[in-house]
Amino acid sequence: MTHSQAQVRRMFELLEPIATISFSDAVNEAFLALGMRNYWDGYFAGRAAPLGLASPEVVHAVFYNFADGEVARHIPWVWAKITPEEAIVVRERASAAALRKRIGRLADHPDLARLADLATRAALSAPSEGRPLYAGLRALDIPEEPVAMLWHAATMLREHRGDGHNAVLVAHGIGGIEAHVLMALSLRMRAEEFGRIHHLPEEQLAAVVDGLRDRGLVNGAGGFTDAGREVRERIEDLTDELAASAYDVLSAEELDELIAGLEPIAAAR
Repeated sequence: MTHSQAQVRRMFELLEPIATISFSDAVNEAFLALGMRNYWDGYFAGRAAPLGLASPEVVHAVFYNFADGEVARHIPWVWAKITPEEAIVVRERASAAALRKRIGRLADHPDLARLADLATRAALSAPSEGRPLYAGLRALDIPEEPVAMLWHAATMLREHRGDGHNAVLVAHGIGGIEAHVLMALSLRMRAEEFGRIHHLPEEQLAAVVDGLRDRGLVNGAGGFTDAGREVRERIEDLTDELAASAYDVLSAEELDELIAGLEPIAAAR
């Protein structure tokens, strides 16, 4: 790594609240106004749009961590209401507006354009091989308005890291639902309490936990074994390593500047 793992991990922590503004109520309302039936219609329309008219099987594979059949309830239905090109525009406009509202006066700070430029340089410099969702985003036009540019850069960097994370999970034989269970355990939660999978049938989640127990990753009480904790930490460390190349284009001083500038933006509520 050109930069430290701690810096790469910190960038992930700072970019996450910026990029995930796309999953907020304000963006959901924008999609509902265009005929989406529910939150997940808008989620899949907005996030999958850079892939074009991809089949549900392809979206399922790229997104990785949804249960069988979940994507197919929304893709391709949403494309009868809105095109991918329209979804890209709606998502960008609504996300930028929501981010501007959240960060308040910071949106008009003279340093914001500089931060957006640094983040965009990093986002455009990352390798796209093996990273389909990131590649789709990188092919889009870069917004000129600084708040929208920062959101777009954060989204590219988030999906670049996410594509790499999926590759690491595959290499470790960890499926999408298993990854959510491991995340729940790392937060000291039971699988059925975790937001992304709590809706799944109890017997399905129990089978996933049993499978992890058979592999020696989960103990009889439903918590991590030492081996499970090591696997979880190794996956996160390797994800950081794969994400690090995006920041090689920035000098040490520029990355420090970006981290410092993003701190109040990420903390804004």
